[in-house]
Amino acid sequence: MGYSSEPRPWLPFLDRNDAGTRLGRALRHPGKDMPGVDSTVVLGLARGGVPVAAAVARAIGRPLGVMVVRKLGVPGSPEVAFGAVATYGGATSTVHLERTIRELRGHGYGLAELEGVDRGERDELARRQGLYVHGTQTPVAGRTVLLCDDGLATGATMRAAVVLMREAGAGVVVVCVPAAPRHSCAELAGDADRVICLQPWPNLRAVSEAYLRFGQVGDAEVLALLAGTGPLPEDSGDPGPLKWQ
Repeated sequence: MGYSSEPRPWLPFLDRNDAGTRLGRALRHPGKDMPGVDSTVVLGLARGGVPVAAAVARAIGRPLGVMVVRKLGVPGSPEVAFGAVATYGGATSTVHLERTIRELRGHGYGLAELEGVDRGERDELARRQGLYVHGTQTPVAGRTVLLCDDGLATGATMRAAVVLMREAGAGVVVVCVPAAPRHSCAELAGDADRVICLQPWPNLRAVSEAYLRFGQVGDAEVLALLAGTGPLPEDSGDPGPLKWQ
C-alpha cells in the first residue's frame, strides 16, 4: 500500500455520515445570502451522495430525495470521466467533457467505444431509477434545490445534475459537498447559484482522500435512507467556517 507524505489541508471526515452532519450544521447557519428552507428540496446524488444528503435533510428539517447520476468513464480507466448523465422526474441530461473527448480521440479511442460506455451507463441509470424511485418525484420548479454529493473530482456528474435542475425550472440551485478541488468549485460556480464546500482542497486527486472510511454505498443503504430506516449520524463537533465559492 502506497503512502503519501503530502500534508492534508484539513482533518479528514470519518465517513459520509460525519461529512453530511458537518455540512448540515453549516447549512443551518449559512448567513444572510442563503435562501430560506421552507420550499427547499434536498437531493442526494446516488449513490454516494445519499448518506450525505440524509444528514443535511435532517439538519434543516426537509425531506430527502434522490437524483440518479452516472459518470461516463474512459474505457479501461473508468475513474476518468469524459462526461456524465443524470435523471430526475422523467427527464434526463447529459454533459460531455469535450476537451477530454478530443484528447481520447487523439489517443485512438473511437466514437463507438465511447458511445458503448454511454449506452451501458444509461442502462444502469434506468435500473437504479426504477429501483430507487416509485411514483412521482418532488417537483422542483420555482424551488430551492440542494444537490448533495460526497465530494467532487471533475465535477461532471454534479454539472449534469445542475443542468437538469435548470431545465426543470428550479428557482435556486445550490451545490453542497463536503470536499472538492478548488478548480471544480470555481467551474461549478458558473452553473449553480451557490457552491457550498466545507473543504476546498488545492489538489484533491480522489474524493476518498478527504475521508478515513470511504466504502462503497450499496443499493440497500440507499433504499434504507430514502425510506427513513437507515442510520443517521448524531451531531459531532464544529464543522468550522463555511466556505463560499
